[in-house]
Amino acid sequence: METLIIEPKNQKQLAKIKAFLKSLDVTFRQEKAADADLPDHVISGIRKGQEDIKSGKSISLQEFKEKIAAFK
Repeated sequence: METLIIEPKNQKQLAKIKAFLKSLDVTFRQEKAADADLPDHVISGIRKGQEDIKSGKSISLQEFKEKIAAFK
């Protein structure tokens, strides 16, 4: 399997490309252009963090403050 990077010049092109891919039953995902400005290791770190949050591996800000205060 390969990944294609398509950069439409406007919303009209984007809509046509999406319709075409849907008509072929091709799976695709849309990412904001800002992702392209960040290095891959930053993007993967963000995604890992999001996965951790979804799986319950997170603490509240208050819990974090309490843990930090214990080290002072």
